[in-house]
Formats: sequence, C-alpha cells, structure tokens
Amino acid sequence: MSTYEAVRLVAAREIRVKLRDKAFIWSTVVFLLIAGAATVLPSLFDGGSSSVAVAPGPAATALADAGLDVRTVADDAAAERLVRDGDVDAAVVAGPRVLALDDAPSDVVNALSARPPVDLLDPNAVDPTLAFLVPYAFAFVFFITSLTFGLQIAQSVTEEKQTRIVEILVAAVPVRVLLAGKVVGGAILAFGQIALIAVVAYVGASIAGAPNAVLSALGPAIGWFLPFFVVGFVMLAALWAAVGALVSRQEDIAGASTPVQMVVMLPFFAVVFLQDNPTAMTLMSYLPVSSPTAMPVRLFTGDAAGWEPVLSLVILALTAVAMVFVGARVYQGSLLRTSGRTGIAAAWRDREAARLAD
Repeated sequence: MSTYEAVRLVAAREIRVKLRDKAFIWSTVVFLLIAGAATVLPSLFDGGSSSVAVAPGPAATALADAGLDVRTVADDAAAERLVRDGDVDAAVVAGPRVLALDDAPSDVVNALSARPPVDLLDPNAVDPTLAFLVPYAFAFVFFITSLTFGLQIAQSVTEEKQTRIVEILVAAVPVRVLLAGKVVGGAILAFGQIALIAVVAYVGASIAGAPNAVLSALGPAIGWFLPFFVVGFVMLAALWAAVGALVSRQEDIAGASTPVQMVVMLPFFAVVFLQDNPTAMTLMSYLPVSSPTAMPVRLFTGDAAGWEPVLSLVILALTAVAMVFVGARVYQGSLLRTSGRTGIAAAWRDREAARLAD
C-alpha cells in the first residue's frame, strides 16, 4: 500500500481504539459540561436586581418600588461616575436617560414608565468575569488536552514496545508511517474534542445573553484557537511519541516525559497569571510553546492587529516542522530498543534505525 494509505490505516486504528475507550468518552462529556457551565452559570448567578444610581425624585421612588438596589447621589455627574467606576450597574439621569457600561439593564428600563433610551458608556467593555474565564479557558483546554492526549500517545507507544507488538507493526509498515499515523489519529481526536468544546462555549455564551461585542470578539478568538491548537498539538505529539519510544516500561514514562510536561505546563500558568501584562502577553503570543493560548487571548481582548496571528501561526508551524523532525528521529532511533531506557543522544545517533525507517 502507499504511504498515505498506511498512515490512514494506522490513524484509523488509533481513532477506533480511543472511541471505544470509556475514559475518553466521559472526559469529553465532562469538558463539554464545563464549557457550557462556564458560559451559562455566571449569568444565572449574576445576582438578581441591578444596582442603580439616581438623584432624589420620582425616578428614585419608581426604582425602589421595583425592588432595585437604589443609590441616591447628588447629581447626574456623580451617577455617571459610579457607573464608569463599576460601583453600580446603571444610572438614571436627566431626560430621563439610562446610563450603563456595556449592556442595557432591562430591569431598570422596565421600572420606569417612560421607557427611556439607554446610553452605553463603553459598549466594547468585557465583563470582568468573562475577561478572566476566557484566557483561563484557552490555557486550560490546551494544557489538559495536550497533556492527556500526549500521555496517551506515549503510553500507547510504550505498551507496544513492552508487549513486543511493535516488532510486528514495524514489519508491516515503516517506522515513520507508524509515527505519522499515531500523530494524525491523536490530532484528529483532539481537534474534534476541541471543536465540540468551542461550539458549546459559543452557544452557551449566546444563550447566556452575552453582549454582541463580546460574541463578535469571542468568535474570531475561537476561530484562530482551532488552527493554533492543531499545529501546536502536532508539534507536541511527535515529542510525546518520542518519549514513549525512549522507555520500555509504563512506569518509566513519568520520568522521561518531565521536560515535555514542563513545556506544556509553564505556558498554562504564564497565560493565567500574566494575562493583565500586555508586554508579557505580546511576547508569549509569538513563543511557539505559548502562542496557541496567548494569541487567541489577545485577539479576544482586541490587543492584536490583524497580521499578528498570521505571523505567529507561521512561526509556530515552522517550529512544529522542526520538532516533528526531532521527535521522529528520536522515535526511529529508540523504538526497537527494548532493553531498558534509551538515551536521547543514543537514539539520535542510531543510523541503522533511521535506515530501517525508510
């Protein structure tokens, strides 16, 4: 069979095995529930009635009668200042007009008999809760998915070595085809899972009544996250496969995979804790280990120009090609070594293994 057919056969095998795995199915369900809850629940627990600032008068009485949290102020300027500072949800000023930051407060409007117009002081403002959840969600999804699927790839490779099945597989297909099939199969499964999570998150935000400005920012951010995720996952998957090939026992995977785990873990914490630092986020959006999460976050917050994700993705793709080459070389040089753990240098120098791979 051709190389393409062989890769497709190995990838299909990996996908079938994983789709029958109850742990994979339940983890996907849990991720979808978390994505839906993270977008819907904040609006449900947003806390009842709106707080509103208003000068003494009939409007204040009507708002109080409607059960709203009324804060009496001296004048309209003071009311507007409270809205801008985030101390109240809305203000009623002369006109009457309703002032709000980024979304029209329906309960305030309905409490006034005249149905006044609503002026949004900052229509593009992002809710503070959502501003934290979106970066955390991007970082968490890439971190946990890369770690979970990566470990599964490594465990699959080690299990085949430990049971000597790899010798049968290598007799049927070249080593490089076996590696490509595992990476492609894992990438398809991971992409499918991430795509489902992205759809659920976007639909959940729509159901929760997120402002149009938020949805218009969230859509492109998710759209760019998908290709960044795929390229970043392929980059890491080849390294995970190499880790699995370096050891001959499942018990040794944890020690051998520590460097790759750090490559996945450090960007997660960096994006979560440095999301308010524009300089750090700009730098991380071009570093291949962190760009799959940092760049979509900058797109969501509106801090990235239109050309930046393209340049960042090109840098990530070039790095992925280099890492796939490195991972493939180590994988080829250690896959058939079944007597203990193989050193990276020894696997890299194994020309005979590279010859057999062809």
